[in-house]
Amino acid sequence: MKLETVATALLIGSGIDVGITTAWSLSNLQVQSRLRGPLPDSINIMGPNTSEFKKATERWDTYQAPKIEMVVEPREEDDIPKIVQYCNENGINFLAYSGGHGSTTTLGSFDGIQINMARLRNVSVDPSGNTAWVQGGSTGGSVINHLWDHGYVTPTGTAGCVGYMGLALGGGHGRLEGLYGMVSDNILQFNLVTANGTAIRVNETNHSGLYWAMRGAGHNFGIVTSAQVKIYPRGPDTWYHKTYTWRGDKLDAVFNALNQFHGDGTTPVAMAVNTGTFLMMPNITKEEPVIFWLFEYRGTAEQAKPLLAPFDSIEAVAVDARESTYPQLADQPSLCGGAKRIITTAGLRTYNLTAEHQIWDGFKRRVSKNPMLTAKTIIIHEGYATEGVERTHPASSAYPFRDDRHLMQFQGNVEDSSLEAEMWEWANEVRDQWNAGQPHRAPDAYVNYANGHESKEDWYGHQPWRLAKLRDLKAQYDPLNRFRFYNPIV
Repeated sequence: MKLETVATALLIGSGIDVGITTAWSLSNLQVQSRLRGPLPDSINIMGPNTSEFKKATERWDTYQAPKIEMVVEPREEDDIPKIVQYCNENGINFLAYSGGHGSTTTLGSFDGIQINMARLRNVSVDPSGNTAWVQGGSTGGSVINHLWDHGYVTPTGTAGCVGYMGLALGGGHGRLEGLYGMVSDNILQFNLVTANGTAIRVNETNHSGLYWAMRGAGHNFGIVTSAQVKIYPRGPDTWYHKTYTWRGDKLDAVFNALNQFHGDGTTPVAMAVNTGTFLMMPNITKEEPVIFWLFEYRGTAEQAKPLLAPFDSIEAVAVDARESTYPQLADQPSLCGGAKRIITTAGLRTYNLTAEHQIWDGFKRRVSKNPMLTAKTIIIHEGYATEGVERTHPASSAYPFRDDRHLMQFQGNVEDSSLEAEMWEWANEVRDQWNAGQPHRAPDAYVNYANGHESKEDWYGHQPWRLAKLRDLKAQYDPLNRFRFYNPIV
């Protein structure tokens, strides 16, 4: 869909005779003025030549990004049904945007209007102190900061810049899942705009099947304008953050310690998350990647010390530690900048040392062969306390992979497009090595990390009943497949 087509369709829909003049031969102010007819005055409309457009369409991953012809920015939840209805009447595709972190290549098939949720970021604690309402444009950081200031927490993702609702629709992993489960496990009800522009309330008793689907496959079913979520007393004021940097000769010691630490799903819930990365650090060595690992503990350094003793005993080239608050941990601007990335992912139960050696050795080989390829590549290992995730029955929501305890991700920067073919080869190799290390398990791809090339079973579960149920619900709530741009069910 061309920009002129979108604008002309909008103008025709407003009852204006456009003749043979395309909309964008007019000034931006004229175009925006003419769009005021069919849409509420409260909605901000941005074309590509407006100063706000670039900021409004920024994305974390620009590889095969959606093509945005125009941005509409509602100010009220009630604006969204009107936008959806108008797009439907004029044959225009629409895509909701909160944090802009969706990275699947299926988004590259989108061409149309972006519904920017940035003005819908209100968070309000209910008088009971047990729940809060979160609007659909909220980021994880806005949720964390507001609740923390009022004495509460709720599960979110780890980086504050990520959109809260988009993450939740795919399940939502984060620091508090060991205690309280996934982000989606804590959503009691959704205010949802469906594909035909109808606003409905979705919960266990009202549209119960859709409530099941929204928690794990929600990108396929509607736009969440707000949701009621469980909240909890915020707990200790202090969190402890510690990082280690090891050379490759410590790989066996590190992963043996990690497997023992995580045990059989017995990771202490206070050790909220640990994340390790293979990456280049030229200040340490230019010859090979290093192993960089961080641990985040819900409590003080003294309380964390016994749990970190096995890692303290492994000689590191650098160690850094600090105490902070929970909101400070989520403030990670380094995770928020845009780049052109190639991504693959896998979910694991435990770390396979043979696979990790293969992955690290493959990285090292490429350092001398093509340093441009390796310079900005990172290979990520996310480990969580999973008690809260695993105590929820797997059939209770559309999220299918509660037995995953580690989320793996390969991220390769391909701003230089000449690197793409080789980067894809490497990315797929690493994913296959992770999966080969657990031959008794079917591969899976956490839908929020998936790149769009995996199977639908890898996204939504290998049990046949799961996709069958999702497709039945899809036929009921979105028969025209308007929500088809994010790892679609059909």
